[in-house]
Amino acid sequence: MEYYNNITDIKNEIEKNVGRDVKLKANVGRRKMYESTGTIEQVYPSIFVVRLDNDAKGCVSFSYSDVLTKTVTLSYKN
Repeated sequence: MEYYNNITDIKNEIEKNVGRDVKLKANVGRRKMYESTGTIEQVYPSIFVVRLDNDAKGCVSFSYSDVLTKTVTLSYKN
């Protein structure tokens, strides 16, 4: 995902890619990183939801500000 400097651009980019596979990296604090793959499932006004492909087979949600502050990074798969 390209670097954007406002939340509206980030939201529009994620909305365009609903249903697309992504590689997700999230900083969970104390120098710990969470990495997984999944699919962007839904987009809401303040958050977006990613359905995970790993063993847990659950969903995680993040705010657009998480992407803006680089707490979460998304890489689109082909």
